[in-house]
Amino acid sequence: MLRKIRIVLALVFLSGISLLFLDLTGILHRWLAWMAKLQFIPAVLALNVVAVAFLVILTFLFGRVYCSVICPLGVFQDIVSWLSGKRRGKCFRFRFRKPATWLRLVVLGAFIASLVAGISIIYTLIEPYSAFGRMMSALAAPLYGLTNNLFASVAERADSYLFYSVDVWFKSMPVLIAAIVTFIIITVIAWSRGRLYCNTICPVGTVLGTISRYSVFGIKINKSKCNGCGLCSKACKSECIDGEAHRVDYSRCVACWDCIGTCKHGAISFTRKSGCHAATSEDVKPDGSRRKFLAAVGVVGTAAAVKGTEKIVDGGLAVIEDKKIPDRKTPIAPPGAIGLNHLKQHCTACQLCISQCPNEVLRPSSDIETLFQPVVSFERGYCRPECSTCSQVCPAGAIKAITAEERTAIQVGHAVWIKENCVPLTDGVECGNCARHCPAGAIMMVPSEPGNEESLKIPAVNAERCIGCGACENLCPSRPFSAIYVEGHRLHRQI
Repeated sequence: MLRKIRIVLALVFLSGISLLFLDLTGILHRWLAWMAKLQFIPAVLALNVVAVAFLVILTFLFGRVYCSVICPLGVFQDIVSWLSGKRRGKCFRFRFRKPATWLRLVVLGAFIASLVAGISIIYTLIEPYSAFGRMMSALAAPLYGLTNNLFASVAERADSYLFYSVDVWFKSMPVLIAAIVTFIIITVIAWSRGRLYCNTICPVGTVLGTISRYSVFGIKINKSKCNGCGLCSKACKSECIDGEAHRVDYSRCVACWDCIGTCKHGAISFTRKSGCHAATSEDVKPDGSRRKFLAAVGVVGTAAAVKGTEKIVDGGLAVIEDKKIPDRKTPIAPPGAIGLNHLKQHCTACQLCISQCPNEVLRPSSDIETLFQPVVSFERGYCRPECSTCSQVCPAGAIKAITAEERTAIQVGHAVWIKENCVPLTDGVECGNCARHCPAGAIMMVPSEPGNEESLKIPAVNAERCIGCGACENLCPSRPFSAIYVEGHRLHRQI
């Protein structure tokens, strides 16, 4: 019964968190956002005392239930391991192995050091929730969108509006590469060795494993009933049960309770740990030779040089070129991020804000210092002042929750006019597109020739009123580079 309850809850969490990344309506986060905020590392970074306390108490009482129920990457590994057992036709393919304690501590130390130092490339690659988020946003979401568009095409032919088409595109090649490599590594390890990743590399597994050593309840082996068959060891995907010695390494046990149903003699139960035989660090010495793990993820992000003055203007029969990203001296952090430093220190690069941005202005950064973290770009849209979706879905507190009213008063950057690209000066025609669409009223058209009211009008930017929404940059007809673009601010301010 315990195992069935665990499986049901695990599937609920896995489905709920997956839907957060796949949601095309933008409304599921109202009911499911708490699942993302219950993830351990995001909760710690967000200083979510309630969530952290709940997870610590849960682990202290029942062991690493978080790893088998709440963590989506852990549940994913269980599914892969289960499929492996079905494919091979072997239910009992594991065996007890000594823990690679030294490797776990080294990885945990590197993880903590990278958090403190703000080296995002290290902790974002091995943090379990972020790893799962990259796989969902870069691999599953495009497939989900294409499937949706297929249904939308069929519905349109039937005069139905049950489905509607959405744009499907890859936001970042480095993220795609990292997602593919992560998926392959996790799948291969889970297919052959079950929860090896959780018990050697995952920093959350190491932290909760330490607490789990002292949990109130745990797996208990009754020596009087055990006949030493070793089936429990062969069925344990954490490879933490020494059936012959009647010992359990609670630091690696993920509380899946598979072993209880495996034992034919009723010798294993989940009960209070008093009097049970538990492996300790003194009982089991580290054996790194049996737990070597190689993770080589080469992610190279290259940014093309954005220079040039040649452009093609919208209109007529001319080919309309796509917008190109201007050479910003300072990247633009999403509204609610407070600033670039706060975003860098708290963001786990899970991609949830990027996948849920309804305006398609968030991109994963290719900068090595902020790899995969969100930055704002306006080739496909602009950051509408009434939208605060990214701040509502962020589970790590990297983007603080703000209201639509607060958003209109946050300045994330300011517009900069490029005289050489402006249509009135290059083509001799009236424009004013930027001024007409500026929601903050920060742009006005003034005569290009001072004192000559009949001369063509050019934009003048009031940097104090501009909120950096990017409407001017996105809607500027100049191609491939806009005649006006937004320069980011390292620290946001209220206007």
